[in-house]
Formats: sequence, structure tokens, C-alpha cells
Amino acid sequence: MDAPNRIESAVAASRRRFLGATAALGSALAATPLVGRAQPAPIKIGVLHPVTGALAFSGQQCREGALMAIEDINAAGGIKALGGAKLQAVLGDAQSQPQIGASEIEKLNEQGVAAVVGAFASAICLATTQAAAKHNLPHVVDVGVADQIVDRGLKNTFRFGPGYGTCSRVAVNNLHIMNTLARKPARTVMIVHEESLFGTGTAQLLARDLPPLGYEVVEVIKHANPTRDFNNIVLRMKAANPDIVVPANYYNEYALLVRAMKQQNVVPKAIYSVLGGAASNTKFVKEFPDAANGIIDCNHWVNPKDKRAQALRKRVEGKGLFFTYELFNTYTATMWLADAIERGRSAKREDIIAALSSSTWSDHFMPYGPTKVVNGQNTGAQPLMTQVLKNDIRVILPNTFAEAEPVFPWKAA
Repeated sequence: MDAPNRIESAVAASRRRFLGATAALGSALAATPLVGRAQPAPIKIGVLHPVTGALAFSGQQCREGALMAIEDINAAGGIKALGGAKLQAVLGDAQSQPQIGASEIEKLNEQGVAAVVGAFASAICLATTQAAAKHNLPHVVDVGVADQIVDRGLKNTFRFGPGYGTCSRVAVNNLHIMNTLARKPARTVMIVHEESLFGTGTAQLLARDLPPLGYEVVEVIKHANPTRDFNNIVLRMKAANPDIVVPANYYNEYALLVRAMKQQNVVPKAIYSVLGGAASNTKFVKEFPDAANGIIDCNHWVNPKDKRAQALRKRVEGKGLFFTYELFNTYTATMWLADAIERGRSAKREDIIAALSSSTWSDHFMPYGPTKVVNGQNTGAQPLMTQVLKNDIRVILPNTFAEAEPVFPWKAA
């Protein structure tokens, strides 16, 4: 065989060996189970809450909600658009202080998180969203209700639930309707609020909006966080004798205030909360049923007719936990973030921000309908009116979601 023919034969043999090896490799890959292949890198999600300090109970509830959502997302196959990539929680503790929350954002950024969910309290959220904006880090606000959080034009900040502007407006309107239907037995109001951004902002809105409807705000009382003795405030309440007491406080102070009212036999025509820290809280209802009974609240709450919400409540209580707005708000906020990553087909920060901005997510159990985001706020979000009746929290308004008729005034019940 001459030289050219030998070269052609060698090339042909080499080609046959290459094709054979390629076919064998393809067969081997086809026979290999999916679990044996390389998995996509996990997507790190910052979960930042005040799990120590004065707000520890609420922060721990928020964290649990985020972790349960991440567990459910991963169990359902992860982010399918990214090859089943799993979400990985990176935990942070704001220690109930805004400045520490901001420093935790810096740590989460260094750890390479794609986005952050948190951080419960309005004052903490104000600090954490600002800190995250420096890094173009998407920040989904789970609870923080101060409207300043989303009114500053930060492109990285998104809130799934309603702010206190919406909540106070709904609360005032529903109070006036109930009072009018009852032939206006209530005319005077006392507001008791905690000192931070949440309580102060809510109190200012109520003090502005109640008088034009004919209500006299006899006193607005601010208290520190924490406050462990409400006896003096309740004595002032006795002296003023308001028809309606409106608390705007976090859990510990709310519970102490209402218990002190019970102990001193102060029974207004209604305890009517706006974003009450304990009123729509199964922990408070279970531990202090006599003090809780009859309280009306305008707050975050699930659609009670959605079976998914009831299933989550059963699961939460099966773990020995309380089904509270902190938990299910953060659960749904985390689900919303996962939906954005799925739709954007990317874990890049700018792509997540774009997906959240254009979100029309409807696969949730909150009474909102599909999301529509304007300046970082889900404009379809709304609170529900609840009342503690027969030792359980029942939705009383609006009628679309109502489970029971409101009892107003309570004093006459």
C-alpha cells in the first residue's frame, strides 16, 4: 500500500474509533440516572429578620415562613427554568436594630446572595432596603408596612403586602360603616402606639382621617419599645373613657396593654386595632383568650376559603408553631421571589429585579388577585378585617372573604 492510501486508512480508522466512543458515551449518559449528573449550583437567598432582641418572636416566625417556602420550592423541583436549581437560605439576624440589619446586608452581599427576603419591622426594612440598593440587590419586603419603604424610588425594593396607608384607610372606612349601622354608639377614640416608624406613622394617619368622619381623637399616647408596664397608660384611658381604643403596637406591648385593660376592667365599646401586633395572632388568642375575645383588627390575613392556606396552618400547628401573619407573609413573599426567578430564567440580580417589576403572580392564597407592581408596591394587596370570636380569629370583612358577622359594639354584646 502506497503512502497516500495508508494515510487515508489511518484517518478512516481513527474516525470510526471516535464515532464509536461518542456513541458509547451517549449510551452511558442516557443510562445514567438524573441524580447522578452534576446538579446546577444552588441559588443563595438572604433570609434576614430580627430573631433576637425585642422583636425576636416575630422575627423567628418570619424566618420559619421563609424556610418552609424554600423547603416547598425545592421539594417541587427547585427552579425548573434553571435545571432544577435549589434555593439555599443564608440566614441573617438584625437583632431588632436597624443599623445591625444594614450591616447584615453587607455580609449577605459578600456571601453572594441573589436576593434578600425580610426584614419584618418597618424601621429595619427602611435601613436594609437602602443598604441593599447600593449593591443592586433585590429586596423583597415581607411585612414592613411603612410606605416610605417603597416611596423612595428604590429600584431594588418590592413589597407583596399592603402598607399602612392602605390598611389605615380600610380600617377607618370599615369602622365608620360598622358604627353607622349600629346607630353611631362610638364617638371618641384613643390611640396607643409604639414609638418607631410603624406605630408613629399609623397613629398619624388615624389621627388625620378619623375627625373628618365625626370622631374625636381624645388622646394619642406613644410608648417606648420595650415597655413592660402599661398601668399608667390604662389609668389615663380610664380617665378619658374613650368609646374605642386603637392599639398600634408590636406583639409584646400589644399583649401587655390589652391584659392591663382587662385587669383594670377597662371595657371600651371596641378594641379596634390597625395592624395590631397580637390581635390577629393565634398565639395571643390561645394564651390569653379572655383578653383577646372581641378584638377587631385590620391586618394581613389569608383568604380563609383557600384550601392551601388551611393546609399550611395545619402543617404549621403540627410543628408546634403558631399560624401568624409574620409566618404566612414571609412564606408568600419567598414564593413570589421564586416565581420571579423562574419567570426571568435567571438568578442574576438585574434579571430578578426586572421579573419582579413586571410580576403578575396569582398562584398564592392571599386575598389579592394577580400582582401588579407600581414603584415596588403590589397595588392589589389588601388587608382583611378580623375579629376574635369564640377563641378563634375569624374574617368579618369584606363579604367576599367573610366567615362571620362582626359584633360591634362589643360592650353591648
